Amino acid sequence: MGSLLYSMITSLDGYAEAADGDLGGGADDEELHRFVDETFRSVGTYLYGRRMYETMVFWETAADDPSHPAYVREYARAWQAAEKVVYSTTLPDVSSANTRIERRFDADEVRRLKDRTAHDLTVDGPTLAAQAIRAGLVDEYHLFTTTTVVGGGTRFFPDGVRLDLERVGQHLFDGGMTYTRYRARAGRSED
Repeated sequence: MGSLLYSMITSLDGYAEAADGDLGGGADDEELHRFVDETFRSVGTYLYGRRMYETMVFWETAADDPSHPAYVREYARAWQAAEKVVYSTTLPDVSSANTRIERRFDADEVRRLKDRTAHDLTVDGPTLAAQAIRAGLVDEYHLFTTTTVVGGGTRFFPDGVRLDLERVGQHLFDGGMTYTRYRARAGRSED
C-alpha cells in the first residue's frame, strides 16, 4: 500500500501560492533539487491539478537538454518514469508520457489507487490537495518553508480543516529554508 504525500514550498506565513506569485527563496537550487530527489524517490505517481501539471510538464524534456546540470536531468528522468494523473475539466490533452486526465477528483478511486500500489503518491498543488485532505487521504505533509512572509494567497492547509500531525523529520538548508515532514495521526480530518 502506498502513502499519499502532500508537499509544497510555503512562505513563512503558510501560503503555498502568494497573491503576487513569488514565495521567495531560502535554498540553493542544487541543494534543494538533490534533497527533493532523495526524499521523494519512493514516489511512483503524481496527482496534479491543471495549473500544477502545466508547471511540472517542463520535466518531460529537461533530461534531454545538455545545458541543464546533471542533478536537474536526473530528477527529470525520475519524473518522466512516474505515472501522472491530471484532474481537470478544461485541459484538452496532455503532453507527457505516462499521463492521463481525470475530469473530476474521486476520493474513492484515489483510495483504491493507494491500496493497490507498492509506491508512494503525491498530491501537488494546494487546491487539489485540499480535496484530498478533506477526504482524509493524505498520510504525510512535507513543507519547504521559505524565510519570506507574503501576506496573502492560497494557504498550504485549507481553511476549516483540523488535523493532528506528528513531526517525523526536519532539515535546515544553508540558505535558511526549512523542510519539515509531518505524519497524520490516526483519525480523519475534521471540517
